Amino acid sequence: MTAKDWIVPLAILAAAVVLAPLPLVAGSYWMALLVNVLMYAVLATAWALFSGPTHYVSLATAAFFGLGAYTMAFLGEKLPLALVYPVAALIGAVIATIVGLSTLRLSGVYFVIFTFGLAELVRQLVTWAEAKYGGTVGRFVFIEVTQQGIYWMLLGMLVLVLLTGFLVQRSRLGWALKAIGEDETVARHAGIDTTVSKVAVFVISATFMTVVGAIMAPRWTYIDPSIAFNPIISFQVLIMALLGGAARLYGPILGVVPLAILFEILQANFPNSFSILLGLAFLVIVYFVPSGIVGLIDQGRDVLGRAGRRRAHPAE
Repeated sequence: MTAKDWIVPLAILAAAVVLAPLPLVAGSYWMALLVNVLMYAVLATAWALFSGPTHYVSLATAAFFGLGAYTMAFLGEKLPLALVYPVAALIGAVIATIVGLSTLRLSGVYFVIFTFGLAELVRQLVTWAEAKYGGTVGRFVFIEVTQQGIYWMLLGMLVLVLLTGFLVQRSRLGWALKAIGEDETVARHAGIDTTVSKVAVFVISATFMTVVGAIMAPRWTYIDPSIAFNPIISFQVLIMALLGGAARLYGPILGVVPLAILFEILQANFPNSFSILLGLAFLVIVYFVPSGIVGLIDQGRDVLGRAGRRRAHPAE
């Protein structure tokens, strides 16, 4: 790597250093909001690792997030926390590999429908298993993890997912994903193993989502399938990534910050209409900001560049 190549990793680490002390000065409300922002920042960035370059729209976020939450619920009091997170990551990776090998031959609306169905299937299976073998649906998560600890773990995950995205984009795998996104048939004819490429990044993305679920589980104290596998999580992550711009590494974060605040306000003031308002937000973003905030920034740069060239070379 050249000196220029180190700019992005160093910028990510510098931002983390600036954000790390915030829990020491933030009140309880702001801490809760910061944790939500970081959670969605990791989920949206992980979603964009796969869906951004390939244009495969996945609604499986809730499935992997819920798997992580239930891994913590089952193992958090039986294993040291330092082991629970790797176990959650392994479970997410294994399930994602099976799902990826089974479904990534699908594309377009078929893949969207399947991933949405996957989240619902996992939720129903967990509900059935809890009722049959546990005698009840839902369980308490009595694990001593402070909100500050959750914040710092999520911040570390955000740094890790951003660095992973940076490395993937600069690798042969990243170029393969871009080729798949442009034209998958052409990519196959060019010698790219499209199945391996898609499954590899799908697994990486799902692993991050699963670990985030495990990190967040102690915050709720009590979880059940409707909480852990809530489909709203998948749709919120999708909307945030699209608003920011999934084509760039930092794009999803640009969508997370304003929408996390907006959703917090809507849930607090319009809890019964939240799903409707979420759908309206999705329609507005798709219609008015199809390229995301990143696209608007690029358009602004182009306009300023053309204006600068006209000033430098005025017409005779």
